[in-house]
Amino acid sequence: MSNRKTALIIGMAKSGIAAAKLLYHDGYRVIINDMKPEIKGLFDALSGIAYEVQLGADPMELLDGVDLIVPSPVIPLTRPFLVEARRRGIEVISEIELGYRYSKADFICITGTNGKTTCTALTGELFQNGGKNTYVLGNIGIAISEHALETKPGDVVVAETAALQLEGNKRFHAKAAGVCNITPDHLDHFGSMENYIAAKAKILDNQTESDVAVLNYDDPIVRDFSKLTRAKVLFFSRRQELDSGMFLRRNMLVYRIDGVERELMDKDDIKIMGVHNLENAMLSALLALSQGIDPASVKETLQTFSGVEHRIEYVCTRSGVDYINDSKGTNPASTIRAIEAMKKPTILILGGYDKHSGFDELFAAFSSNIRACVVLGDTAEKILAAAKEAGYEDICHRASDFLKAVNMARDLAQEGDAVLLSPACASWDMFDNYEQRGRVFKAIVREYK
Repeated sequence: MSNRKTALIIGMAKSGIAAAKLLYHDGYRVIINDMKPEIKGLFDALSGIAYEVQLGADPMELLDGVDLIVPSPVIPLTRPFLVEARRRGIEVISEIELGYRYSKADFICITGTNGKTTCTALTGELFQNGGKNTYVLGNIGIAISEHALETKPGDVVVAETAALQLEGNKRFHAKAAGVCNITPDHLDHFGSMENYIAAKAKILDNQTESDVAVLNYDDPIVRDFSKLTRAKVLFFSRRQELDSGMFLRRNMLVYRIDGVERELMDKDDIKIMGVHNLENAMLSALLALSQGIDPASVKETLQTFSGVEHRIEYVCTRSGVDYINDSKGTNPASTIRAIEAMKKPTILILGGYDKHSGFDELFAAFSSNIRACVVLGDTAEKILAAAKEAGYEDICHRASDFLKAVNMARDLAQEGDAVLLSPACASWDMFDNYEQRGRVFKAIVREYK
């Protein structure tokens, strides 16, 4: 690419920083922009490269002379300055599209509303343990652009790809794509469920007949994605036998690929707990098996993989009470899965930033093991209204801040109970991200005597 081209990076979180560095090293003049006039640690993170600083500036005023824009995934592509940029012929792409263009690796990609981080981490281990030089990147916390230039032919990038990232893709191509499930999420960004589903479906864009799509047969929306790809479709189901893909026969995981049926392992030997993690294991195993990873290696990894931080993560036991960090439960469907995995009477901490999700389904899924709820954040009133409608008003308690919420949950818990942080909401009303929320929760409860 010509070193006279100019790139505008809008939004200076992890993906923006990685994009700026990558484009600088390819000879671009780089302009960095963010709505915040100051960002702690930004200039240290960008040390070693040259760039023009336009923090706090209106992006509409920065379009002159720009050839390429990489916006933060949280910025809707319908924003006026991006519409105007495209009208002027400026290319607008996502950071994962940028990283893909510079990478030489094969991409194994996972999306879905819930479970994609676990699937991505597990799939990464399956490929790494199966002998592939593997990079685990994307929405899991490390930008693709950060390592794109290091990749070589034959390497594998296992990428978690969220809908917010996928909507800005053009040439992005998954050699194997997996879709966990789709339930309402990010409706504040997409405006409708139809738009959200369409963004998820972009993971299948550019697939060919030689590629693979691994789809959840038990999710009707995801099942219909089979009509959108030219790739070979492998379904997974925990409810019925399939002609092609993976399913349960009694307790045994069985898979059929290219007409050949084999048993993989007993489902009870999978280390990560919960019905939802059985589905995650099926998806990840199919991705690996479809790319030639040895079945014995797949089985061994499933027997040893212990899960990911912030997803139904055991933290500690204090005074006979287990503390469980599920800060990654950022929508009601995800929290329902966490509730279903709990084996003890549970005090649940709910609430956070409003992504325009409804909470009726969450309370409909409550079981007798939820003894109490502590509610906080921007969504507190909305959650309390749903609790009242469902008849759970008496077990809900309002907290004014996060520390008080965690301490209130501790006080409500009895020996033999569990305290579960699974907010069913994003973290942005109180924290930078769900990881920070989870780390703060862990720090608080580890101080208990």
